[in-house]
Amino acid sequence: MLAAASARPSGTSSTGAPHSSPSLSPAAAAERLQQDRYGMVYSRQVWYLVASFLFLVAVFQHGSWLLHRFARHAPVKRDSEAGVAPPTERWSLRRLPEAVVSTYRVIAFRCTITFGGSYTLNLAEVFVTCVYIIALFTWSFINTGDLSVAGWGHRAAPIACAQLPLVTALGTKNNVVSMITRIGHEKLNYVHRMAARVVFILLWLHGGAKIYLGAPEDYEKDFRRLGLMALSAFSILILVSLRPIRAAAYEVFFIFHFLMVLIFLLGAYFHAHQREAGSYIWPCFLVWGLDRVIRLVRVVLFNHNYFGFGAAKKAELDATAERLSPHFVRLRLARPPHFHWTPGQTAYLTMPGVSTVPWESHPFTIASIEASDEVGSSVEKNEEIEKDTPEKASAPMWKELVFLIGVRDGATKRLANAAEKGEKVRVVVDGPYGFSPDLSSDDSVILVAGSSGVSYTLATFLSAIENARLGTSKTNRVVFIWSIRDAAHIEWISKTLSQALSIAPSHLSISVRIYVTSGEPLPSGNTEAWEDDSIHSGDGEEKGPSRSRPPSLLAFPAVEVFHGRPDLPVLLRDETNATTGRVSVTVCGSYGIVHSCRSALRFPISSPSGVLKGRPNVVLHVESFGYA
Repeated sequence: MLAAASARPSGTSSTGAPHSSPSLSPAAAAERLQQDRYGMVYSRQVWYLVASFLFLVAVFQHGSWLLHRFARHAPVKRDSEAGVAPPTERWSLRRLPEAVVSTYRVIAFRCTITFGGSYTLNLAEVFVTCVYIIALFTWSFINTGDLSVAGWGHRAAPIACAQLPLVTALGTKNNVVSMITRIGHEKLNYVHRMAARVVFILLWLHGGAKIYLGAPEDYEKDFRRLGLMALSAFSILILVSLRPIRAAAYEVFFIFHFLMVLIFLLGAYFHAHQREAGSYIWPCFLVWGLDRVIRLVRVVLFNHNYFGFGAAKKAELDATAERLSPHFVRLRLARPPHFHWTPGQTAYLTMPGVSTVPWESHPFTIASIEASDEVGSSVEKNEEIEKDTPEKASAPMWKELVFLIGVRDGATKRLANAAEKGEKVRVVVDGPYGFSPDLSSDDSVILVAGSSGVSYTLATFLSAIENARLGTSKTNRVVFIWSIRDAAHIEWISKTLSQALSIAPSHLSISVRIYVTSGEPLPSGNTEAWEDDSIHSGDGEEKGPSRSRPPSLLAFPAVEVFHGRPDLPVLLRDETNATTGRVSVTVCGSYGIVHSCRSALRFPISSPSGVLKGRPNVVLHVESFGYA
């Protein structure tokens, strides 16, 4: 049923000469040959379209990265009181490119369509999805003999099979698409799922047409049975990949994904090979194998002491797990040799004593930073003064890998149980993965987190302070906003915040705002409300929450703790109105908190007229741990 994907037309020999088809009339054989040629040509044309789009994205991504690097060294006009020159409120055509880019960002990435109350696609994702579907179905149905079942049924196979290497690549951790576009594999995962489902529909069009037109004796042929086996495996894979099943039983999804992909690719290859059409399928094994080899090399390199290649004792390498609350665990382990990362990157952790299967791995954001020796020495001096600080509040964020992990069912629940017993956990690290946003060229950095999303924003906060100390960024203000359910959660990072604030340079303006929503009613019907700690997406009116300071952070005027929910539209509006230049807003949370930030940073805050008048150019970075 995948037989139409061919490196040369069906009905030709290995030299390309037509061979006889005794079961077909001459006219039918000629039509089949013509359709095979169309399949070859159109499959290549689809790839030309995909490659051109990836090239365009890569140009914009790398161009933006270069502009940020140059902008870091651009002079900033300041005055003695305001700190930064105020906007002129006069239009300037010199700012037209910035206004165009700002408008594009708002429309493409902050305007969204919501499905089912919590699943959201931005317009860029909607556009890519529509173009991809239209392109594949257009090339599948044109020139098919008045849309005959035999015509489009035969054509759908090569079009679908030509996309299998792309689908496979998008599903791997180390893939060429990420390298070309500088988009992390986790953000490409939506495209992976979308492309796989489009290919699935096309393959069933092909299989359904063959079933409709075929005779019962056709299923006595091995290659047809293999095709049916491949489609059955693909169907099971699509079923277990649906969001509710994937979220409720990740371990089941993990095992079935591996097995069904293997069965599908093997069945598809041998099915298509019978018709000399396996050239688009065997590269999938190379793509998948290369990813596994790279991951294996990383695992051995970063965890070689576990495998007997180092002098350290294995017991000294085990991680410390601490149960911070019923819903959160902090995992700390010594930094593996040769392991380097940037703020916001993730690592895949394999915990043989915790996972269902020994090779099962889960991604977690690294909450610590790889700081310079100068910053590390400064923190160590401060620690000498604070020897009596409780151990639970201490986490050397510059020389350890630290993870703040939300507890769910499965592996994280078993990890929480191990933490309660005080057991050490053996952890094998693979990574780092993802691309961290470069905030060093931003004049103001605003970080927003809900609950465990602080693992992302905390590392970014620490990095911003370090870069300001070292003079490698132009940032003059950092705002850290964290919404939590219980005031006791502040102790997760209170020591780290104190250390960071104590070494922050005087020229860097810092505001730490922690919102404790304890006592607030949970939104009705939201069983995960504790996760993003409820925020207002309101109409811009201040609610006036009461404020206090925990004793551990009392010495720092920059720290404020509020009892109530943050009104993010008001906070973001006030911060952007009080500054100029380039402002970045980085948010990590579930659907509610991300949606509120996206809504707040549309027009008029990011209006083209405002940018033309010299008002801030606002950039939004989203790192959601839900389906934002």
